[in-house]
Formats: sequence, structure tokens, C-alpha cells
Amino acid sequence: MIDFLAYPDDARIWIYASDSRIDDYKIPHVQQIIKEFCLQWTSHREDLVTTGGILHNYFIVLIVDQHKNPPGGCALDNSIHFIKKLGSELNVDFLNRNIVHYIINENVYSVHLDNIKEALQKATINEDTRFFDNLVSSKKEFIKNWVIPFKNSWIKRLID
Repeated sequence: MIDFLAYPDDARIWIYASDSRIDDYKIPHVQQIIKEFCLQWTSHREDLVTTGGILHNYFIVLIVDQHKNPPGGCALDNSIHFIKKLGSELNVDFLNRNIVHYIINENVYSVHLDNIKEALQKATINEDTRFFDNLVSSKKEFIKNWVIPFKNSWIKRLID
């Protein structure tokens, strides 16, 4: 995703988090599948200017420069179909929004939203634990706010 840097700050981003870690040996294959999808992804029969990749063995990131050709509803449907198919191939679920992820010492962990309070009580996580906010929607937000302390996250607001 080195070409990510060439995209404008308002480029649209979608992040799909896996419910389990994708093995290292599968990453090159996943990267290739994402690349192939991006090369053929269209909206209204015109190519989208897009890139994508996998980060931290959990997160599929798709990026579109909306200035060139904004993605329409069918393009978004195609991306969801792609994500479902990829998840099926890898035997993971990229669409389970009840699983959230955090990072401690460069290791990514997942937790079900129903277990957040318990994780806080057991001190598995705390107010400063850095969580991934997969709801960011632009390159600028991604750079500034994809990984934020729990105390500043929508997850904290959800359980309060």
C-alpha cells in the first residue's frame, strides 16, 4: 500500500477487520487478491482509482480517490461481495462489527464488544489501550485517528 501516500487526504477509505488473525504465509496471496480486485473495481463502467492492502494480519483496507470517479452503490456492493468471498476463502469473517481490535506492544488482539467491561475489570485493557477505529472514512482520518486510546473511542462511549 505504498501508493496510499499518493492519494488525497479526502480519499475514501473502508476498513474490514477479520475476526481472527490471518497467518503470515497467506499474506502475499491476500495482497495479490486485493490488488486484482482493485485493478478491476469499477463504478458506472469506469475504473476507480483505488488501492488496497492488508495491515497487521487483520485489516483489509480499500482506498478510492473520489475526485477521479466516485464509487456508486453498485461499486460498494461489489466491494462487499469481494470482502465476503475473501472471508469465505480464508475462513474468517470481515463483517462482524461486534469484534473490535486493540494493540499492545505491537501485538493485535481482538475482543467481542460484550466482553469489553470484563476486559477492563480484569485490566486486560485500560483507558490508554490503543484501539483501532475502523469507522474512519478518509485518508486524513485514517492517518490521524485509526489507532486511538480507548478513552477517546466510540467503543468507550458505547459501554458508558
